[in-house]
Amino acid sequence: MEERILLGHGSGGRMMHRLIREVMAPAFSISGFGDSAILDAAGPGRLAFTTDGYVVSPIFFPGGTIGELAVNGTVNDLAVSGARPLALSAGFILEEGLPLADLRRIVESMAAAAQAAGVPIVAGDTKVVERGTCDGCFITTAGIGVIPEGRELSPRSIRPGDIVLVSGHTGSHGMAVMAERNGLSFEPPLLSDSAALNGLVEAMFETGAAIRAMRDPTRGGLSTTLKEFALESGLRILVREADIPVLPGVRGACDLLGLDPLYVANEGMLIAVIAPDDAGRLLAAMRAHPRGRDAALIGEIGAEKDAKVLLQTAAAGTRILDMLAGEQLPRIC
Repeated sequence: MEERILLGHGSGGRMMHRLIREVMAPAFSISGFGDSAILDAAGPGRLAFTTDGYVVSPIFFPGGTIGELAVNGTVNDLAVSGARPLALSAGFILEEGLPLADLRRIVESMAAAAQAAGVPIVAGDTKVVERGTCDGCFITTAGIGVIPEGRELSPRSIRPGDIVLVSGHTGSHGMAVMAERNGLSFEPPLLSDSAALNGLVEAMFETGAAIRAMRDPTRGGLSTTLKEFALESGLRILVREADIPVLPGVRGACDLLGLDPLYVANEGMLIAVIAPDDAGRLLAAMRAHPRGRDAALIGEIGAEKDAKVLLQTAAAGTRILDMLAGEQLPRIC
């Protein structure tokens, strides 16, 4: 096969079929070449369906690739909705001239991520565009899952006194991509936290804890997600800066670049609001899981109905957290 992607690989003809048969199909759970994947019915419960697009630059970064990022991000969108992910689809927009070795690396990373999450990629599409009209590779995904009966997650269920927790460090993905993009090196190196969280989410539900709401704080970071919770619940949220996990390297990189880690994207961390009586056992269960070893309680829900998010700073002051204004780190996912 040619060593680089050519326009003919997107033609729908022999070159495209060969690309799919030799590169895509062996890596993914694609059993045929019809227009749809046929899946068994999910059974009782409600269906969850999500879609996303990935244009991260560069397409390879410390701790991940655009391919595994696409899988993990889609799985996580389903998981934090309370769904058990069933299957994914992936659409590729490839630039003429992309080295075939790069495509193989992307596809293999997607296959490995899908296998680790236990969620097959069952359908896909490939298009090729002229050189200079795409940065190598863009990926679009869709995912479907089933929400078991009895699971209801919504910020509107948040109540005064509830506890806010996170499953790990904040800002790691965004700063890893930013450092790679700008040729910056740190010791130890900054690594993306890209990971599928569906296993952690299932472990959380198995505790029987009353989980009110859950999100994965990607673009806009932790602060933006907290503000979304505040706006949708109408309640005040109070969080403590000293309790929010941030890796020293991430904090140092943010200080160097003049960024706030609370607004930097994550791709393997979730935030949840839970009933206060369940905080202890839920936190213990999360810390027992590989994806939740650094889980922490970071704040609580206040009784004030002003939809504010207040941060108690390490200097014992207080500042207001709002949504990210503008685009702090473009092309981060």
